[in-house]
Amino acid sequence: MASTNSSRGLADELPEVFARFGHVDVRRMFGGHGLFHEGHMFGIVAAGRVYLKTDEENRPLFEQKRLGPFEYARRGEMTATSYYEAPAEIFEDRDEAAHWARVAWGAVLRKGSGAGKRRTTGAKTVAKTVAKAPAKTAARKSARKPAG
Repeated sequence: MASTNSSRGLADELPEVFARFGHVDVRRMFGGHGLFHEGHMFGIVAAGRVYLKTDEENRPLFEQKRLGPFEYARRGEMTATSYYEAPAEIFEDRDEAAHWARVAWGAVLRKGSGAGKRRTTGAKTVAKTVAKAPAKTAARKSARKPAG
């Protein structure tokens, strides 16, 4: 298994690797790194490997190359994620890197912005309340008005 230092070095290289795709931010998270474009995560770096976002539409492209999912231990069992290992060609050919980043980005876009959906923060799941706040405020104001 690769060390954390190799993951950190790999993560530092990825903005250049994906430069033809667009601006990529690398953020530390959960002992690895997240790859972000326009504020949305499209990849992760863990154990010295790069994994890209998949869905039902693009996952067969990864499976055809015999690339597997990122897995982690949860309650003593291995749990697969929707992030699949990136092909090695991304490090040799910047056009290939851009292509695979676009493939992953497509999965992000198909998932949608997440507005009004539940999202995870750390290990806890929290509901977005931004859309609900104006309705609650209006209800409180009308409750305070004296009947007249």
